Amino acid sequence: MNVAVSIVGLALLILLHEAGHFFVARAVGMNPRRFYVGFPPAIVKVVRNGIEYGIGAIPLGGYVKIPGMHRPAPSDLDVLFGPAIQAQPQIFPKVARVRRALEAFDVAAAREALPALEEAVDEATLNMAAERAARRGLNELKDGLGEDAYWRQRTWKRVAVIFAGPGMNIVLALLLIAIAYMIGAPGTPTRTVRHVEPGKPAELAGLRAGDEIVAINGKPTPNFDALSHAIRDSKGKPLKLTVLRDGMRLVLGPVSPLKEAGRYILGFNPVLPNKRFSVWAAFGQSAHDNWVATKGTATFLPHLLTGAGRKDVSSPVGIVDISSQAAGITFTLFLQILGLISLSLALLNLLPLLPLDGGHILFSLIEGLRGRPVGREIYERVSAVGISLFLILFFIGLSNDIGRLGGG
Repeated sequence: MNVAVSIVGLALLILLHEAGHFFVARAVGMNPRRFYVGFPPAIVKVVRNGIEYGIGAIPLGGYVKIPGMHRPAPSDLDVLFGPAIQAQPQIFPKVARVRRALEAFDVAAAREALPALEEAVDEATLNMAAERAARRGLNELKDGLGEDAYWRQRTWKRVAVIFAGPGMNIVLALLLIAIAYMIGAPGTPTRTVRHVEPGKPAELAGLRAGDEIVAINGKPTPNFDALSHAIRDSKGKPLKLTVLRDGMRLVLGPVSPLKEAGRYILGFNPVLPNKRFSVWAAFGQSAHDNWVATKGTATFLPHLLTGAGRKDVSSPVGIVDISSQAAGITFTLFLQILGLISLSLALLNLLPLLPLDGGHILFSLIEGLRGRPVGREIYERVSAVGISLFLILFFIGLSNDIGRLGGG
């Protein structure tokens, strides 16, 4: 159940990220063509005011299609209309006219040539694959040459639309953590047991909710840190627990800790005293926590080049695992963890690498200073580097998570 809640929470963060792009794009005059809950292909969809709303078959996050993210390139026509030209060569002159206009950077001429090309495609007898590619090409040209195309907008509009995604995650991070503090944020864990997990060593030893663990193997545990260190440092060797129960001192065990997700546990959750904050104090504390996490992320990034730093990288698998553990302790702790995950999504997306949002913002600023778009081939080369780095990090994180979850 906790895992399902964590997956839904992560999906919601991604969906709201896309919603940020969607609503700001509409506000500044770029009309998105699609907005999906989940990723395509669509299970159900409906068109309203020229926008296709749908529920995707891949139930994680969301998807927004903003028109004309890149200026149409002459080479696009070879891919999109090549099969149609092979099947019906009479289409070639219409395609060539659009191509010449794109090579001359003449948007108006390219738009004027589109109706004739569309008419030629309508009249041609094409196989299914060529028809599909040609129709997609016509739609992409219309979007890319339209007045509301992203690449044709003023720099501030483009930056606003792209920043809206991570901006939404930053707002969510502030809000979720503030709500946690208003509900009652968990304080320092105590050595008193709140919950014993069924089937785990703690239950087998006879530990109960309300027990206060005052010593392990005869060594006093004055606080939860001392308690957790004793369990962790046991390396799985048998432990005897001295507890206070209803005023009586009892010795439970010996019992051997279980290695789970790379750490030794007995299988109980401690009591976490709650402290409620006022609205202003909660937002102030949330802002402080987010700032500390942001600084920590900034100082952590250079350590990715070291072996120790790479071991701290996690994938969505690890994120779900951590948040599900938090959900199993208290709801407010889960909100805090979810808020920090939202902040991490924002900071990751703001890295100046394509195809991340930060890369699009950087290129929008560069194009604004140059006064003309950057060539498609440059976008593609830089994106290839960014995707490669992102995939490397993903597989490092996934490898770390598999090792931790597998007990390695």
